[in-house]
Amino acid sequence: MPLSKSKSLPGIMMLGTSMPKAIDGGFHRKNTLSFKLQHGPVDMLQPPPSPMTAAEKLEGSRELSRPQSAVALEDVIPRNMRQPRVAPAWLKHDKQVLRFYGFFQETVTERQEENSRYRHVKFMYYMEDGTLQMSEPKVENSGIPQGAFLKRHRVPRADGVGFIGPDDFRCGGQISVYGRTYHIAGCDRFTRWFYEENGIDCGEDEPMVEDLWQKSYKFSKTAEKGGLPPSTQAMDAKTLTKFQVGQPPANKKFMQFLLNDRKVLRFKAYWDDPTLYGARIYFIIHYFLSDNTIEINEAHARNSGRDAYPVFFKRGPMYKRNSVNAYPGMLVSDGGLYMPEDLHVGQSINVWGREVVLWDCDDFTQKFYKEYMDVDQRANTIDVSEKPLRHLKLAPPPHNGIGTEEDSLINCQMIQPKPPKADLSKLMVLSGESLRFEAKMANGEPEDECRRFVIAFFPDTDRVAVYELQQRNSGHMAGKFREKSRLKNPATGKYFEMKDFYVGTTVNICAQPLQIIRADEHALQFLEANCDHFPYADPSACAVRLQPLAGEPEMQDERGIEPDRLKELAAERGVSLVDHEVITLLRKFGMDTDSGPVICGPRALEAC
Repeated sequence: MPLSKSKSLPGIMMLGTSMPKAIDGGFHRKNTLSFKLQHGPVDMLQPPPSPMTAAEKLEGSRELSRPQSAVALEDVIPRNMRQPRVAPAWLKHDKQVLRFYGFFQETVTERQEENSRYRHVKFMYYMEDGTLQMSEPKVENSGIPQGAFLKRHRVPRADGVGFIGPDDFRCGGQISVYGRTYHIAGCDRFTRWFYEENGIDCGEDEPMVEDLWQKSYKFSKTAEKGGLPPSTQAMDAKTLTKFQVGQPPANKKFMQFLLNDRKVLRFKAYWDDPTLYGARIYFIIHYFLSDNTIEINEAHARNSGRDAYPVFFKRGPMYKRNSVNAYPGMLVSDGGLYMPEDLHVGQSINVWGREVVLWDCDDFTQKFYKEYMDVDQRANTIDVSEKPLRHLKLAPPPHNGIGTEEDSLINCQMIQPKPPKADLSKLMVLSGESLRFEAKMANGEPEDECRRFVIAFFPDTDRVAVYELQQRNSGHMAGKFREKSRLKNPATGKYFEMKDFYVGTTVNICAQPLQIIRADEHALQFLEANCDHFPYADPSACAVRLQPLAGEPEMQDERGIEPDRLKELAAERGVSLVDHEVITLLRKFGMDTDSGPVICGPRALEAC
């Protein structure tokens, strides 16, 4: 029988020279529990279940077909694997940390470069147990031991009531920890999302401040790495070196001239001269892109009274800060030259101590800034249109009572006064007309109740005259009470007109209230003939006002209605009838009866 090869010898020879099987070289402790979705913790060391045989599957189907009682979820899941209904903080907020950024100010003594410094810190608030941890980012060459600033623990508040919680942190606010005040400048994205989900405003982020040492340190590091632009002297030295080695450099000024020749930016500006007799002066500013020079010309208006030469600033480079050297050839600081990005409509520039405001530009300038700088110059255009002058007109002096008011007014308007113009058409048509009304004095005095007056109105010149009638034992002489003249109505402040006189009204003449009680026949006929200017004498207009009384039985009576009763009914319906309207209705729709004149209601309603 042939012998087979031994397989154990090669394995013995390889002991200690190769890695054993099932060992990957890691000696970390493996987890025995793992969480799966909708399952809970699973034991990783438990071997997987063996496949079921046909007999076991048949037995399982029989068990499922049998009726079983309801099984609760708590009976299936073990006690140590159940999820509580109210999750505790250590489980609900596991691995959730609120992070804020802040700083505090620390004094520095016996140091010339700085007297204080700002130290930045990070606040880490752990939600699972309410602890707070602070750390300080490490800064290169700071000379300060940085890193862990405050160990993780529950920090009491400054007032001694409770511990610091999420409500104590707000961006832009301050917090005191163990006697030191910190300013909170910002937070991370998760912290802001957490506050917004809970309906709390955590504030806006603020930029972190830098002290003088940090600024100087960054500047020195940037200079060491070559991040600063070279100076003009350095560029001139490089250009001279290229000339010495025979390499012709590109002339920047010549290239700028070739690319931007005849391209000029045009601005409109003004300057308010603050001197004693100074005024606003308008300019046209030309900026030449070919050599970065500026020219300013005055934009003189017509008949401005200024000299004809418009040059205000001769073409040349214009600097933001102007200084005079102590002696020729003295070195001056670089920069300060006005460039296109320094000119913006709505802002001002300094022209040798004068504040010149740019208020508009032309279309080429607008297109240039929009294309190369994405700046809309027309968005800040200033309206410099002057407001129209408003000349104050002096009011004429009051009338002194001598002559007519028109004559006195013309003496104020003309050196050689002329008589006022009269309305000739009115004089030709209404000449000789006189409307007379009888009135009584309504001042409430018993001795004046028996006095009677005649008010005459002359429509051709709108003049008024008042005469007193003779009354026996009145104690007053009859005759002229007010001379014929134009009078002003104290109620309106205007001269008396024809529509101001009607039966039933009270007019003030010579500071006396006169109540008109009736008018003569000629006045009534004249007013009825001119009812377009006097509506109280229009029968149709008066009848229209009786429409609210159409449902009254007294208005349907063919025997008529008395005038006083008609006024009472109209007042109950909210219609105020004056005496002159009642007279107009009596003259048009009146009837004579044994008891006196009445108004025919049906006829008046038919006229509506």
